[in-house]
Amino acid sequence: MADTSAPGSPRATPHSAPQAAAPAADDDHDPDDEDTTETPLPVIPPEDGAAAPSGTAPAPAHTPAPDTTAPTTPVPAAAAPAPALGDTMAARARSLLVPVTDAEPRPAAPPSVAPVLPGRPVADRPQVRAPGPVQGEPYGVACPWCATPNNPDRHFCVRCAMPMTLEDRSSVRLPWWRRLFHRNGESHWAGDRPRLRRTFDRILSWVVAAIVLTLLIIAGVNTPAAVQATRDHFAKRAPVTPDSFAASRSYPGHKPELAFDKINNSWWGPGVSQAGEGEWIEARFDEPTRLLDLLITSGTSVRPDQLTQSALPHRIKATITLKDGTTTTRQIVLDQSAGAQSRSFRVGEVTKVRFTIESSYMASGSKQVSIAEIEFFGPSSANRT
Repeated sequence: MADTSAPGSPRATPHSAPQAAAPAADDDHDPDDEDTTETPLPVIPPEDGAAAPSGTAPAPAHTPAPDTTAPTTPVPAAAAPAPALGDTMAARARSLLVPVTDAEPRPAAPPSVAPVLPGRPVADRPQVRAPGPVQGEPYGVACPWCATPNNPDRHFCVRCAMPMTLEDRSSVRLPWWRRLFHRNGESHWAGDRPRLRRTFDRILSWVVAAIVLTLLIIAGVNTPAAVQATRDHFAKRAPVTPDSFAASRSYPGHKPELAFDKINNSWWGPGVSQAGEGEWIEARFDEPTRLLDLLITSGTSVRPDQLTQSALPHRIKATITLKDGTTTTRQIVLDQSAGAQSRSFRVGEVTKVRFTIESSYMASGSKQVSIAEIEFFGPSSANRT
């Protein structure tokens, strides 16, 4: 049978097919060498003198020039060796690698201590230590105050800071100013000393003490008067009638007792025109009497239409004589109105009261001042029960 292959091309041998199919048989037995559509295997170029893998077209080989001396019968080409299993695994491993870019350089870490400008040196703060127990020397001199052993050369105790020598200062005479405020001369222990007092504090203390003492004295002196004033304020009133009467002068038919007869249409007048300055009327009591209130009715009666018939008293000075002979005065100011006018008149132990006219309303040469009624009120005897 004639050879149909082209002249000069290598003749295929019966052994080439099984050799090319050998890797395929190996791939069927190894599941890791199976090709998938997701990760196709790259084509590995054959090395010089090696046959291309199955399924790929053989690369054209360089044919040397024919030698005239060589035989004319072509020599069959040697069978290409099968690719090694290791090369296939390396190629598949390289295909699975993911390209990674070069790592960027990391920025330099900031220094832990930032640079600062030079400053002034500052002294170290003192270390404060908690006080601990002071043991002292085991065979030292005992402190006369706290019995703590100390070194023989110490002048003050290591624990209580008191002097190691117990001096007797009872015979030392202190200055007079220290004896005045510190009579016992006792020294205070550390921690029990009184608060220091300045000069201003002492002056302020003396001033406050003087004020308090003055208030106490005033309260003690005025306590009886305050008690009596309280009693008079809440006491029930009762009318008090004088025992005798007197006047500087009287108009005929209008004697001074008409001003104390409890009848408001009878009156007393001095019998002189104008204001009647200096004229007086007096009420006397045989026994000392306490008076609380006073009622004075100006004019000749309580009727308003009769006010113009005489002058009306305006200012009256009341001179009060007590049982011990002392006198006191009260100023009484009356209104220009009809009817009785009430005034507070608290005074005790009264023997007589004189009313002196100082000024009058509606004074004229044809009128004289007149007083219709004067009434006294004192504490009722019902207050004593």
